[in-house]
Amino acid sequence: MNIRRVTRSTDPAIPAFGRLQDAVYFEPEMLIPARYIAQMLGAASEGRQDVLLVAEDERSELIGGSVFHYLAEAEAGFGSFLGVALSARGRGVARALHDARWAALQELSDGRCRALFIDVVNPQRESEEQRAHEAAAGSDALARRRSFQALGFRTVDLPYVQPVGGENGGPVTDMDLLAYSPALAARLPVALVGATMRAYWTPWLGRARAEQEARKLEAGAQGQAEVALLPAWEGPQAR
Repeated sequence: MNIRRVTRSTDPAIPAFGRLQDAVYFEPEMLIPARYIAQMLGAASEGRQDVLLVAEDERSELIGGSVFHYLAEAEAGFGSFLGVALSARGRGVARALHDARWAALQELSDGRCRALFIDVVNPQRESEEQRAHEAAAGSDALARRRSFQALGFRTVDLPYVQPVGGENGGPVTDMDLLAYSPALAARLPVALVGATMRAYWTPWLGRARAEQEARKLEAGAQGQAEVALLPAWEGPQAR
């Protein structure tokens, strides 16, 4: 297995990664399409670096990949997607991609990246239709959360809403925010959570709206400077 960083917008691994997303994730319309990933990799953005890592087998066929972002303003990363082909599961591909992703974040930040965040569906808030789509894609929300626990992620104990992307363009309310760092303790600074999501949301929402949504997120801590980290299969207790 070889893991490499895709740097050319014309790399054939990009459409292959798009096909992987469609094949293994139950709501591929919620993910960044391959054509936009190609544009992101070719664009310069101050304070943000977009990265695609791919895992390829001995025949140079794509068996996994991850798209993620380093957010210099927050000194943190946000992972948009990590997936492994069904035929390659159980071979350590997810772990290898996860480790390579963290190493890349440290390289991009000159060692300053403090944490990596992801948002993940909460199995208790899935609809029956979502569960059916999960089964058809060969996935399970609770199993996915347990897999993230094994990689070292923990649930951030804050009520989390993705401001846009849901029904009729409204908020997405069935996800939780998870965090990873080799140095994670039992609690995490609320300011780090807010700064990360503010930086991540700004290109979508504009700075004013991103600031507003980040403040809403931080308000879930009820004035506390730190927030608890819970097992990744659990949802926030503070909802």
